[in-house]
Amino acid sequence: MTRRSPEPRLRAPLIAGVVATVAATAALAATPPPVLDARASDPLVMGWMQGDPPPPERRIAFHDRSYMQFPQLRWSFSHWRELIPTVSVPRGPGPVSALPRALRSDLDAVSFMPMATAAGGRPRMTWAESLQANYTDGIVVLHRGTIVYERYAGALTETGQHIAHSVTKSFYGTLAAMLVAEGRLDERARVSRYLPELKGSAFEDATVREVLDMTTAQKYSEAYTDPNAEVWDFARAGGILPWPPGYQGPKSLYEFLPTVRKQGEHGAGFAYRSTNAEVLTWLIRRVTGQSAAEALQERLFGPLGAEQDAYLGLDPAGNAVGAGGLNLGLRDLARFGEMLRRDGEWNGRQIVPASVIADIRRGGDREKFKTGGYATLPGWSYRAQWWISHDDHGAYMARGVHGQALYIDPKAEMVIARFGSAPWASNVFLDPTTLPAFRAMAEHLLRGDRSR
Repeated sequence: MTRRSPEPRLRAPLIAGVVATVAATAALAATPPPVLDARASDPLVMGWMQGDPPPPERRIAFHDRSYMQFPQLRWSFSHWRELIPTVSVPRGPGPVSALPRALRSDLDAVSFMPMATAAGGRPRMTWAESLQANYTDGIVVLHRGTIVYERYAGALTETGQHIAHSVTKSFYGTLAAMLVAEGRLDERARVSRYLPELKGSAFEDATVREVLDMTTAQKYSEAYTDPNAEVWDFARAGGILPWPPGYQGPKSLYEFLPTVRKQGEHGAGFAYRSTNAEVLTWLIRRVTGQSAAEALQERLFGPLGAEQDAYLGLDPAGNAVGAGGLNLGLRDLARFGEMLRRDGEWNGRQIVPASVIADIRRGGDREKFKTGGYATLPGWSYRAQWWISHDDHGAYMARGVHGQALYIDPKAEMVIARFGSAPWASNVFLDPTTLPAFRAMAEHLLRGDRSR
């Protein structure tokens, strides 16, 4: 990767949950605040958790929140289960599915113009430079199912797992959409039909579809800059933040969800709230009678022929964190994307119904999406926990804080899986380089096809 000179270190700690991208922005991203660049903040260079034992100044822990502070998070994102309770998602006893390799030497030089921002224009950038700019820990590009590009950096290796953050939501959204297609989950039914525990909450009269598409009306904010926002109660209940002395609040996510109150009318507009993903995970457990790990293994990881076990972060009561607790290998994330690109077929087996993927690709209501205020995503929509571009390539993606991404471009027959540890939780700071870079890679691969 291209290296840049160090920048001043951010003074205030950056604490971000494993939950959503920071919501509404009134204009395109301004220049992010200055921090150590990717080279200077490399966890191996900084020596985090090295030594026997590591010296106090190089230790990372859950209890003091250092695991979610920058630059420490550059180590913790690749070592999640060393910090919080987890449960394995076994790859299963079957053979590993092959991903052919034909690495190309021309892709680092692919260039693009970043999005213009409120702070002005940005110079042209190469693909290799974008990896550094976005604090990429690992990235794989598939073209027609073949690995044409693969890189790892920082604390992540090809045999390691990385926290996927809100990319997790898209796995559960796919599972729930499969259950709808099978008739086991009625998307028009009220949530309380399946989860009577949520009567009296915001979710009592919300439909399954409104939960899937995040158009529920809740008195719930994920504004990280507001110390009184409900997201902090959510984080404490989910074990994402340590409990303060004398804590008497909800001690699990399933204790927290009934406390969320309705505000407004369901279905009126899109609002990204991680509570929806937790309700969705609960619905999957209730309908299947399986744990989240069992459902993922049986329906996705086993049939995919994953090469590594995955694992899920757990809340204090042992419930899987549906909003962002999945940790997995980078190539297995790419396998999931490639299976979806192939309309759900993989190794001669239909893992996900083609109708489910077609519905996701059609997207949601673009007018309702505008209420979310995502200025870097004009014309996009949200469907079944997926972000839909509606561009001429039909691209859609899963997105997570700090740079996690799974990008599927059907026209270019391309899938990009990326893990990152950027200092900024919000994708609003990453989209101006990420989205043009992904599009440029797709067009480069298409041009190569046309020249043959």
